[in-house]
Amino acid sequence: MCKLLVVAFSLEMVFLLCPLAQDFSSPAIAETTEETAPSSEMAGMPMSLNDCIQTALEHNLSLKVEKINPIIDQANLQIAYAGWDPSFTAGYNRNYRQQPGNQDEFGRPIDGNLIEGGRFNTGIGGNLPTGLRYNIRASASDNSFTQSDLKRKSHDGDILINITQPLLRNLRIDSTRLNIKLSKVVLAQSELALLWQIMNTVSQVELAYFDLIAAEESVKVQEKAVQLAEQLLEDNRKRVQIGTIAPLDEKQAESQLPRARADLLSAQRNLALRQNALKNLLSDEYLEWQDVRIEANEVLQAVPIPFRRQDSWDRAMHLRPDLRQQRLNLQRNGINVQFAKNQVLPQLDVEGSIGYSAGGGNIGYSGVLRQLRRRENSNWSLGGRLTIPLGNRVARNQLKIAREQEKQAILQLKQFEQNIMVNVENAVTLAEINLQRVEATREEREFAEAALEAEETKLENGKSTVFVVLQLQRDLTQARSGEIQALVEYNRALSQLSLAEGATLQEREISIEAE
Repeated sequence: MCKLLVVAFSLEMVFLLCPLAQDFSSPAIAETTEETAPSSEMAGMPMSLNDCIQTALEHNLSLKVEKINPIIDQANLQIAYAGWDPSFTAGYNRNYRQQPGNQDEFGRPIDGNLIEGGRFNTGIGGNLPTGLRYNIRASASDNSFTQSDLKRKSHDGDILINITQPLLRNLRIDSTRLNIKLSKVVLAQSELALLWQIMNTVSQVELAYFDLIAAEESVKVQEKAVQLAEQLLEDNRKRVQIGTIAPLDEKQAESQLPRARADLLSAQRNLALRQNALKNLLSDEYLEWQDVRIEANEVLQAVPIPFRRQDSWDRAMHLRPDLRQQRLNLQRNGINVQFAKNQVLPQLDVEGSIGYSAGGGNIGYSGVLRQLRRRENSNWSLGGRLTIPLGNRVARNQLKIAREQEKQAILQLKQFEQNIMVNVENAVTLAEINLQRVEATREEREFAEAALEAEETKLENGKSTVFVVLQLQRDLTQARSGEIQALVEYNRALSQLSLAEGATLQEREISIEAE
């Protein structure tokens, strides 16, 4: 179980052990890295995936929001423990009563009287973890009676300890212990929710970083396409001048150039959107990033890894924090059943008290204290109380509800596990297929390059047409874009598989330490 209260993030400098952090060269991408990025007024900031993850762990707003929940739930747990805190009471009251004079049945006068007095009391009481209720109290009072020339004063006091111990209902669990157990489960769930949010944040940064690389490489591919179109147009103009091709072929090349430029603008627009998406994940003050252009200083390659569904399932069943949350939810329902079963029992309590009293005449408070210290007047009591609710419909139906909710939680857990298994299998299948697509798109790009080179040679020798060369240029641009997309999708699939397995932090060598 995750034991996080306040979480500090420590990204260990062993990131080179992670496959995705290495220098990933690709034939299609390597040749485009020589091209410069589109000009921009924003300041360029080269960042590795490691840098982006570290920044997100420190500044991501969703993560900051989630980090507060364990702190709140820890405070709620302390509130639950307050059910065992003792309470101290103290008070003093003064009474005064005057009765006017009167006459008896023979007409003789009866003098009026004055009764007054004061009473001080103090005590401490509370509950113990066994369910025992205790109350320790002490009191002292003075009273005076005045009638004509007669005046009498008296003092008294006592010390008394009362205890009540449940033997059936509230013996093994009561409302305080119920709240403590439930609060512990809620705290553990919020800590797991924080861990799951950390994993999701890392995964989101990975996906956004891969998309940024794809967008940057797409811009370079489209720039290359513009260069090819410009070069072909220039070459065709020379051929028209020397009469090797017709002017119509020059117009075909001219029509290709605006299209290539429009595609370049679309790629640049997509790059700006990917930049903003990544900045949103990395920042808690977006205005500080508005003039920054993140430059991915890593490239991608398809690193083959063995895919074993059973191993992935096993990892998910042990590592997924959200699955562990569901299991804790089942535990919480079990606690509610335990409490509901206890509340069906009759109320059988043992009650006892022991104490000492003092008083008699005008002995003063010092005399009261002296007698109490000598423990001359002791008293005690011991007994029991049995209470049986007739019908007991509330407790019995609450137990029924708790048991049905527990059955429901078992089914929900089974459904959650099944959904995870399907999710993991889908992720494995997607990664396997995307790995195959990488190889297929690489071969397609190589064939497209060879076909264009051969057709350009034929055009120079007058054995081809500009239309065919233009078509092959478009095919090469699409093949290069397809290879880039296949590489990104494969690496995205690996990231999603790690998240589905709950192994994102292990894959990234990220350690979490409690402050």
